[in-house]
Amino acid sequence: MQLANPYFLLLLLLLIPYILWYVLRHRTSEPVLQVSSTSAFRHAPKTIRQYLVHAPFLLRSLAFLMIVIVLCRPQTSNSWSDKTIEGIDIMLCVDISTSMLAEDLTPNRIEAAKKVAAEFIAGRPNDNIGLTIFSGESFTQCPMTTDHAVLLNLFQSVSCDMVQRGLMDDGTAIGMGLANSITRLKDSKAKSKVIILLTDGSNNAGDISPLTAAEIAKSFGIRIYTIGVGTNGTARYPYPVGGRIEYINIPVEIDEKTLASIARTTDGEFYRATNNAKLREVYQEIDKLEKTKMNVKQYSKRYEAFALFALLACLFLLLELLLRETILKKIP
Repeated sequence: MQLANPYFLLLLLLLIPYILWYVLRHRTSEPVLQVSSTSAFRHAPKTIRQYLVHAPFLLRSLAFLMIVIVLCRPQTSNSWSDKTIEGIDIMLCVDISTSMLAEDLTPNRIEAAKKVAAEFIAGRPNDNIGLTIFSGESFTQCPMTTDHAVLLNLFQSVSCDMVQRGLMDDGTAIGMGLANSITRLKDSKAKSKVIILLTDGSNNAGDISPLTAAEIAKSFGIRIYTIGVGTNGTARYPYPVGGRIEYINIPVEIDEKTLASIARTTDGEFYRATNNAKLREVYQEIDKLEKTKMNVKQYSKRYEAFALFALLACLFLLLELLLRETILKKIP
């Protein structure tokens, strides 16, 4: 924390004469009621009033201290910093076709994928991570960044509604999703460049075949880890009928052969995630990837931080006034 106006601290010197004045005044004060002898009160127990007699002075001094701090304008740091961290460049390539609404994972495939991927991102704070989404077409939801708060915020807004509302064509364009991710990674200087592809189907759209995209990735030194998500056989799927939802069973058609070929071509790995626990295990396995050094420039914004001290000043003044007008009130 920094002080924008540190010279206001000189006002604290005023506390010195104030403390001296209070001590001298207390020693030389005359009693309000004079009695011939105080021996009868010598062994009397002390009252709360006697214990709190100096409380107003202390509260007034603390309030003054808080006011001076407010005048100094405490602020959080605001600076650029360069540092070297250990991390790799990763693009998450996530299928958002309508079949990802199938409920063979809890609560469905897309939400389970988002939750586990968010845990993966949170566990790799030093990595440069981006997000590509695809269905019948593909686009970058978030470029690679180390600001994972922004990435997670954009990730949470991803849903199959984008396809249902017609914002994207339905289908599974795996090759297009990979090509988009490769574009983001190809110029990276990191030693390790990785794409994590998550899909629940087989390629049926797009102008680039998945294996062609894999060859392109290999030429740029990019490894692809492929995840086929969904149970074997059939899956429970919510189908809208006349304003309500009916559930039907749809076949699970994951092109495991193609996904395995993509991974093998780029020296990656192919995984099957048939439930939430298995999906989490897959990401934990990928989490063991090698790391590489990278330089990161960080910027921290300055914020005013005087509000707490202003609140304390008001609280101390209020308590001092309350004591003077109740327990310590003097009657002439």
